[in-house]
Amino acid sequence: MTVVNMNEVVIRQVEQFVYREARLLDERRFREWLKLFTEDIRYWMAQRTTRYPKVSKAIKLVDADRYDDDDLPHDGGLALYDENLDSLERRVARLETGLAWSEDPPSRTRRLITNIEVEPAGRESEIQVYANFLVYKNRAETEQDFFVGARKDLLRQVEGAWKIASRRLILDQTVILSKNVSIFF
Repeated sequence: MTVVNMNEVVIRQVEQFVYREARLLDERRFREWLKLFTEDIRYWMAQRTTRYPKVSKAIKLVDADRYDDDDLPHDGGLALYDENLDSLERRVARLETGLAWSEDPPSRTRRLITNIEVEPAGRESEIQVYANFLVYKNRAETEQDFFVGARKDLLRQVEGAWKIASRRLILDQTVILSKNVSIFF
């Protein structure tokens, strides 16, 4: 097992990995993108919910238990995506058929990945990567959408290369105005 030493070289490798992944997705090179995942990948995405913190004076509820300080989704809750390698491969295969109406014509995307932080993870060969993202999606002539959020990736060294073993995406939007969420993040 490879021991990950958290030095500037590793941090730079991770940044380049993250930027390359964004480029592969923006260029619709989905088969190459799939190779960046481990066999046991969990690809999970949810969105925030509007909650009223306990200190809120904005509304007065009869039931104090309805106040909640946590607006983040939890693993057992409703997810927009909860996928594994097989389901991701099937989504890519569907896009390749030309019969995916939500991507005909294909979306044009631009991913901006920022605020990358790297820290050790539970195993010696793994690291945790935190980042913020903004994805611009344009389709046909007039459809434009923005998706903004944060992600938490678990990267694992596999045969000397970084691979994504887990991805947790949280959209900041509580309401998604896009006609569909057919792109990858």
